[in-house]
Amino acid sequence: MTQPFEELPATLTAEELLDKAFSRGARAGRAKSGVDAQQSMLGTAANILSDNLENVVTGWPDFDALDPFYRDLADAIADVDDLRTHLNELGWASRKATDIRQEYEGRILSSDPDTARKLRKQAYARLADVVEEIEDDIDALVEAREQLRGLPDIRPEKPTIVVAGYPNVGKSSFVNAVTRADNETASYPFTTTRINVGHVTHEHIRYQLVDTPGLLDRPPAERNDIESQAVSALTHAADAVLVLLDASGECGYPVDVQRDLLADVRERFDVPVISVCNKADRSRDVAADHYMSVTDGENVEAVLAAAIEAVGYEPDLPFEG
Repeated sequence: MTQPFEELPATLTAEELLDKAFSRGARAGRAKSGVDAQQSMLGTAANILSDNLENVVTGWPDFDALDPFYRDLADAIADVDDLRTHLNELGWASRKATDIRQEYEGRILSSDPDTARKLRKQAYARLADVVEEIEDDIDALVEAREQLRGLPDIRPEKPTIVVAGYPNVGKSSFVNAVTRADNETASYPFTTTRINVGHVTHEHIRYQLVDTPGLLDRPPAERNDIESQAVSALTHAADAVLVLLDASGECGYPVDVQRDLLADVRERFDVPVISVCNKADRSRDVAADHYMSVTDGENVEAVLAAAIEAVGYEPDLPFEG
């Protein structure tokens, strides 16, 4: 499963949509004359509006069918209930445009050219009113599309190791060391949080390593609502969590608060949580499951191996009977 919002359809603004519909209608009318021209103009304009709005609605994923990881992220950033409301409004407008076309086309075809022109103008005014009524919904979806397309491409169904810990304890250095150059970076909208996603292959299985600066690097009370919900989303993706600690004091945070963060991660994530004392070449003065030094290359591969073992991932194998 790829990032489900990456290919969301482009959404025209209300003004752009009306310009497109009425300009196409005018073009269609030029090819005909009299009543037929008015009918062609209305039919084309109404269909452009209806089809474009319907394409936006159907282009968005079914939120109930999304992986909980991406559904929670979407809810954190744009509020899924609000998105549903906006999409429902566009669906209503799409149907309304069709209703207006059907209401007027019979009257136009049975009238004289002057009356047909007046009726077509009336229909255009009603179509414009419909689009103007959903202008705020269109604007909200345009903004949400830009925000959600920028989410990181994390595959929740793939084995995932989340790397947590306070700033400057060596999270990014560890991820970069074990994934080498194979990593990507993305930012969550509305925050300065950056998510680094690296990949490593072990015994033909590709593991994701997710470095979470700005999310799992401070106490819960200091996270804003969006970041807290993003943390909740990560609980759906994580198969194991590495929490890096720094006993040397170089990171600028006391060991006690680092232990508190470790306790919070253990409470929140219902997966194996492994504590790792990094910078062990400088200090080992903290209880941990593993000790390593990314700078010296000490036990880096052993920590990665422990995380992979904790994941315990077994690929689906074909049935042999």
